[in-house]
Amino acid sequence: MARSRQRRILAGMAASLILLMAAIAAQAQTFTILHTFTGGDGANPYAGLTMDRAGNLYGTTEYGGTHICFQTENLGCGTVFKLTHGGSGWVFSELYDFTGGTDEGYPQARVVFGPDGTLYGTTGNGGLGGAGGPGTVFNLRPPATPCKAVSCPWTETVLFPFNFGTGWIPLGDLAFDVAGNIYGTTEVGGMYQNGVVYELTRSGGVWTENILWNFTGGVDGGQPTSGVIFDRAGNLYGTVPTDNYQGSVLGLVYELVPSGSGWAQKALYYFQGSDDGAYPYAGLLFDAAGNLYGAARNDGANNGGTAFRLTPVEGNWSLATLYGFAQGRGYWGPVQALVMDPAGNLYGATATDGAYGHGAVFKLTPSNGGWVYTSLHDFGGDGYFPNGNLVVDASGNIYGTTYSGGNYGCGGDGCGVVFEIMP
Repeated sequence: MARSRQRRILAGMAASLILLMAAIAAQAQTFTILHTFTGGDGANPYAGLTMDRAGNLYGTTEYGGTHICFQTENLGCGTVFKLTHGGSGWVFSELYDFTGGTDEGYPQARVVFGPDGTLYGTTGNGGLGGAGGPGTVFNLRPPATPCKAVSCPWTETVLFPFNFGTGWIPLGDLAFDVAGNIYGTTEVGGMYQNGVVYELTRSGGVWTENILWNFTGGVDGGQPTSGVIFDRAGNLYGTVPTDNYQGSVLGLVYELVPSGSGWAQKALYYFQGSDDGAYPYAGLLFDAAGNLYGAARNDGANNGGTAFRLTPVEGNWSLATLYGFAQGRGYWGPVQALVMDPAGNLYGATATDGAYGHGAVFKLTPSNGGWVYTSLHDFGGDGYFPNGNLVVDASGNIYGTTYSGGNYGCGGDGCGVVFEIMP
């Protein structure tokens, strides 16, 4: 009995020590705003950031810039930007200002580097004067000759303009195969108007779309807001936040496998809205062992969404809930993919919880078979609503964006910021 009691005391002391270390780690973080958007240089970065090998940051803003897409609302069409790391500071430059014409506007996904080393992204929709449009896939290339100015516009090319039959409103990150073909999703459109998974292939300088899957809105889900990722065998994985619209299933994780001349979909997990969470808006990531990690926006043990892991077991997948987030205001849990560092720690952002109700950046650390949550920063007046994904560099510094906050305009809520958290 004495030994059993002693073990319980030691276990309790160990748990307390872990929580104390997490609290100390949270206090040790240094938060810095790298750039505050003013509206003219962009506004409201919905997506997160991409980092190049030199440590420079790239991102998009959903609104802002010098061109007006919806004249009645006086909203800019969005921008693509770069933050160059030099010396002890950062230099902001605008790479592209969407016009709302054939290039459309309102990018809601981050830009990513393709196999050729240039940037690729999507626009959500737009159109000059509110005419609207179903979205595009675009490419950005730097100037052909070296530019000595602080801000040098890049050349934008529309690779593929969507239409309402082939897909509408591409929101998730793009992916590439070894041949340089592009893969992504649209939220709506397609055969059943519930979105598609698509592939773009190039021949003779022209990109052609091949729809790999038309979501029906039934047991295969519908309206994906995140992109797809590859496994080593060339299969695709993704999430959809809704399933059969009857309330019994609240989103799923799926796999697409080449089958004959097409692709077949397999549901890996259906969310029930209990401790597992509901509405997985965020994308997925693989670890080195082949496990999938993701996040659900709602429900869970604390009604604020969940972080989860899917492990392959004898041809099936088993879900483990890693953490249940606290309920915030509006929607709560992460809506963009988590990121993992080399030590296996997970990082992400929640949009509306945290100490002040305006979102938080968090770290999940594996410990004794469980996971320990650490809040790295709770947003207040220094930024609101960190919707986007995070970037973690080799030194453990964390970079991200907030949708609003800062000192300038945008209806009084601020146009958003780019931030850094140093350990």
